[in-house]
Amino acid sequence: MPQTIAVLDFGSQLTQVIARRIRECEVFSKIYHYSTPAAKLREDNVVGIILSGGPQSVYSRQAPHPDRAIFDLGVPVLGICYGVQLMGQLLGGEVAHSKAREYGHGVLTVRRAGKLFAGLPRKLRVWNSHGDKLTHLPPGFRAIGTTENSPYAAIADERRGFYGIQFHPEVFHTERGVEIIRNFLLGICGASADWTTRDFITHAVENIRAQVGKGRVLLGLSGGVDSSVAAALLHKAIGRQLTCVFVDNGLLRKGERQSVEKLYGDHFHIDLRVVDASKLFLRRLKGVTEPEQKRKIIGRTFVEVFEKSLKSIGHADFLGQGTLYPDVIESVSIGGNPASLIKTHHNVGGLPERMKLKLIEPLRELFKDEVRRVGSALGLPKEVVWRQPFPGPGLGVRVMGDITAEKLDILRNADAILIEEMKRSGYYYKVWQSFCVFLPVRTVGVFGDERTYDYVIAMRIVESTDAMTADWAKLPHELLQRISSRITNEVRGVGRVVFDISSKPPATIEWE
Repeated sequence: MPQTIAVLDFGSQLTQVIARRIRECEVFSKIYHYSTPAAKLREDNVVGIILSGGPQSVYSRQAPHPDRAIFDLGVPVLGICYGVQLMGQLLGGEVAHSKAREYGHGVLTVRRAGKLFAGLPRKLRVWNSHGDKLTHLPPGFRAIGTTENSPYAAIADERRGFYGIQFHPEVFHTERGVEIIRNFLLGICGASADWTTRDFITHAVENIRAQVGKGRVLLGLSGGVDSSVAAALLHKAIGRQLTCVFVDNGLLRKGERQSVEKLYGDHFHIDLRVVDASKLFLRRLKGVTEPEQKRKIIGRTFVEVFEKSLKSIGHADFLGQGTLYPDVIESVSIGGNPASLIKTHHNVGGLPERMKLKLIEPLRELFKDEVRRVGSALGLPKEVVWRQPFPGPGLGVRVMGDITAEKLDILRNADAILIEEMKRSGYYYKVWQSFCVFLPVRTVGVFGDERTYDYVIAMRIVESTDAMTADWAKLPHELLQRISSRITNEVRGVGRVVFDISSKPPATIEWE
């Protein structure tokens, strides 16, 4: 059992980001339900504990509490946001509602660097998101950092190795936040930075073989990064026991089906079945405008198509999926914690009992950048590994409002131009995601001497490393102008192009 940093999940949407940052430091991390017994953590060779943030107040009746024996394990503990409030309350301090709720950027003044802030400047821009704050410290603690609204923004009991910070070091909005986490891991917990991509692949292959045994796996292959890496990992583990199915749902990008067939025929040499279900999907989506309903219809139909695929394949025991951490945290709370639902992902959740397939998700604990590294280590080509993310529901969640064949064609053609220009300029592989969105509104324009009344296309181009936070890409105006000009001139039905400059949070990357 490797050295483990335990992240106790109290329902924060950022719990997985904390785990991601730990692995970024090449330290093995594992997320546990907040109520996990201290004895279990001891068994798992836990050398440090991080208490995540959470949406509750420590004084709420529903407030989740950990096993108090975690503070007797003799390992360092770091509380983040709700975690520091909870630790303060449980160890004898006091927490109260703040008169001025802190949300967004703040300035932390380091009063004592110690081990937690070693090597960092005296002032740091940090990201806050809380309404409560510590008002009295527990015995043995002292303040080591303050913000405008909190004299106890960072606290420490250095003798016991207990630390607490009111801000979120795991998000990119916090200046040098990863260094704070690394200081806790290496300088305070004494953890070893020895967890690598190769380690993950070795453990994943072992787990897949143990789970599948002599069974067969059916995998939905979209050609995107997630499903491609999942396919390669499964194929490495079980070889001919894997069958991949590519479903043409009518919501694909331009030329998608042909490129997938060509790529996997030339490179993977695996059993690939192509199913054309485009008419079925579009018929079921006719007139549907609500985003969640779209996703659910696409998800249900996807499963039905797989059920029918089983008849031609003969037999399968497992359904493989390329589910990632962001998919999970944005759909449900880990372990039943009270994280707020943002949106449903079609590839997360149970399958119909009648399908009699067990779910296997070899990438469920990874973020996108980690998946790319796994893909590279498995020998996948650059055009697959560094392909930009594409949502499982496809263009179905990029056509705002009701979906028609006409709107899909307009969006496909506009999106193809955007991707072509991004690749030609070299920016395609520099940004996280770049795509077009079809807006169900018409605006007046002029084309030649004629008045037009055509649709609007929005461009969404963002920079990120894990999809949990993102910012809009600052591209050259000449590139944006060239894309806009080509779309309005070459795509019939488009009269206006706009550029989305929203960050995440508060917006999501996708519009639906």
